[in-house]
Amino acid sequence: MFNSIRGLVGGKSDEAAFILTGGVEWEIAMPTSDMERLPDAGGECRVFTWLYHREDTMRLFGFSDETRRNTFLELLKVEGIGPKGALKILGGIEQNELERALESGDLARLEAVPGLGKKTAQKMLLALKGKLVHAPAFSAAASPYADLVEALAEMGFDKRAAAEAIAKAEGALPSGLSQAEKEKLLFKNAIVQLSGGN
Repeated sequence: MFNSIRGLVGGKSDEAAFILTGGVEWEIAMPTSDMERLPDAGGECRVFTWLYHREDTMRLFGFSDETRRNTFLELLKVEGIGPKGALKILGGIEQNELERALESGDLARLEAVPGLGKKTAQKMLLALKGKLVHAPAFSAAASPYADLVEALAEMGFDKRAAAEAIAKAEGALPSGLSQAEKEKLLFKNAIVQLSGGN
């Protein structure tokens, strides 16, 4: 429903930022680290959002960039982590540290995050390893093959490996193919590579 909100910072509390836009002040729950990146009151900002909606609750969550929002959404897929818990986790560890801990299997670093116990940290490792890696060539929405990397990641392949497989397959594409033909061939060849067939 909402991708982002651009406006002026009206103020901040311990858990939320207040963004003024078009005569409306939005209360947006944010990780503390993301709120710290916002300018002081009166400054202009853009906050990437996600709407949480249940029968008796509606809350808008915000993030400093799309990577942070995507990480939040991945955290919600982990059993035992809800929106409030995901915000606390993001506020307690920097993005690059979180990605590094997950990729290296550093359980001790994850357990040191406020609000994260050993069991939940273990679940995070199992569920998210390989899911938060952002390959520069494919991280932008404008990339013609970003959707292929995402599709491969959803099939269970490591995102970094998927990006590398697509890049390798792209270099071997024959000329004269349409965009649809390129994507079909790239997807097929990447799966062969990732499955150990090449």
